[in-house]
Amino acid sequence: MELRLQELKKSLDEILVECQPTVMALEQLYAHYERTQPAILMGHARGVIMLAAAERGIPVTSYSATSVKKTISGHGRAPKEQMQAAVCHHLGLKQAPEPHDVADALAIALCHLFSQQIAEVFKDT
Repeated sequence: MELRLQELKKSLDEILVECQPTVMALEQLYAHYERTQPAILMGHARGVIMLAAAERGIPVTSYSATSVKKTISGHGRAPKEQMQAAVCHHLGLKQAPEPHDVADALAIALCHLFSQQIAEVFKDT
């Protein structure tokens, strides 16, 4: 596990140097009580991601899956196909990105963008 996390950190550091992001958006972890092991593993990876961001002073915002779905598709319980269609609509794509995780990442990024735009509108009210 520690070697995989080290490789994740190294790869992420390279991406952050190349792309120079000013913000990161992540999906909050959700663990079903019957299947906690995947959430624990994702928690390790999420910690590495947040560490890499913190080392560069990049703020991280987390969104629940329900918030992402509601913001992007208008429905908090939207199925994967509806989310992919909504991502395609918002980004003007002719087909859904593959693998499905790419569409999920784009949905989180769009959720953050839309949330920031809304916050900006209401900032002075």
